[in-house]
Amino acid sequence: MRKDELDTTPRPHVLVIDDEPHLCELLAYRLEHHGYRVSTELSARGGLEALEQGSIDAIILDLRLEDADGIEVLGEVQKRSPDLPVIILTAHGTIETAVLAIQRGAYGFLTKPFQDYELLQKLAHAIESGRLKREVAGLRRIVGDTSSDNRLLGTSDAIAAVRERITRVAPADATVLLLGESGTGKELAARSLHALSARKGRPFIAVNCGALPAELLESELFGHVRGAFTGANRDKDGLFAAARGGTLLLDEIGEAPAPVQVKLLRVLQEKRFSKVGSATEEDADVRIVAATNRDLRAEVAAGRFREDLFYRLHVVPIVMPPLRERKDDIPLLAELFLRRSAARYGLPEPYLSSEVMRVLLAHSWPGNVRELANVMEGAILLCQDERIRPQHILATLATPARPPATISSEPQAEPAEEEPPLGLAVLGDPEAPLPPLRAARDSFERAYLVEVLRRAGGNVSAAAKLAGRNRTDFHDLLRKHGLSGADFKA
Repeated sequence: MRKDELDTTPRPHVLVIDDEPHLCELLAYRLEHHGYRVSTELSARGGLEALEQGSIDAIILDLRLEDADGIEVLGEVQKRSPDLPVIILTAHGTIETAVLAIQRGAYGFLTKPFQDYELLQKLAHAIESGRLKREVAGLRRIVGDTSSDNRLLGTSDAIAAVRERITRVAPADATVLLLGESGTGKELAARSLHALSARKGRPFIAVNCGALPAELLESELFGHVRGAFTGANRDKDGLFAAARGGTLLLDEIGEAPAPVQVKLLRVLQEKRFSKVGSATEEDADVRIVAATNRDLRAEVAAGRFREDLFYRLHVVPIVMPPLRERKDDIPLLAELFLRRSAARYGLPEPYLSSEVMRVLLAHSWPGNVRELANVMEGAILLCQDERIRPQHILATLATPARPPATISSEPQAEPAEEEPPLGLAVLGDPEAPLPPLRAARDSFERAYLVEVLRRAGGNVSAAAKLAGRNRTDFHDLLRKHGLSGADFKA
């Protein structure tokens, strides 16, 4: 059985808007042969009407139409569907206008006449880019503003269940115990609890119970009076006082020393506490959220954690799933972290290929979401030509997994000495057999790209300029011949 007979994925729908009937028929034939569903329209008006009538994944738009200017049509498309990629068709004499279309938001352009591989590569990349944008937009609708620091990101069933439980318990003011591995987002969950509660207008304060010795942690939490211990030269309020009316996150509660556990138990039972060195009690108007990556039941059994405190904290447990159990979220999270890092460093947003996604999905992510965020930040700093490659990901993983068989984790070798271009070598030898025209042209094209990259020192933008090609088209040519600017850098 053929692969296409097993594949039930809906075929991408491409709309062709061109006033040349012959070209429309030719494009429809070529694209349908490669698995696309194609609609054609001979006018701008018909194209815009077709856009309203069905789901479109990409548009191929002629720059010169009889009833409208292609730039105007592009603007109308963007008003109606901002994330829909549009590829412009143009003749040699209108390259400047095509560049203007790119600046106005077109995905790319093709110059007539064009090769099949150019059309198919650009169309595939355009559709993938549009799909990612729609998925990210859908994620934003689900979780709200993803730039906020108190949002749990993801669309998997596991993280959706966590969000549902948080929504249920947040207004109740009950004590919550967050359980899960390091990096799973326990503090984000605590912030979400606070943001959805009646205390959202009051302080949210987090303290790591394992970061301070017992006496210092007790003073930090409850405050102290002057003379309570050496160095206590004045009265000082603690975090319970600072968080009054709000939420206090006791992170790594499993590492809290025994004296602190005793005082925390009293706070949970009586809603009162006293400063170190004072007999006066104060009200503890604070919602307590605790978090730990330890097995507290095992800690209780070993005598390291109070059983009564455990049950006081274990009112509403919420288990944060590790990233390896919510891999459906990895593509969207990776895209979002990449965008954040690009904005932080003032860099353009790179392209995430399917090969990179396979590497991300193959990793076990022991550091969970935090590790993924750090890896994407490192990858964008290593990327030099707006395309994240598998080696950029593998170079930033703290515990790199064996990559999929289709991905090489080894650095690419230095460019080997190129043989004379086939298309030129045979011209000097009348006895040499002539290769097919396509093979000769491809051989010359690859040799030319190698030389341009060598002269530009691996700078793809400079190489594209030397070659007199648009950078997007130049990237497509490099992909066609398996070349990378990184291989030619000093």
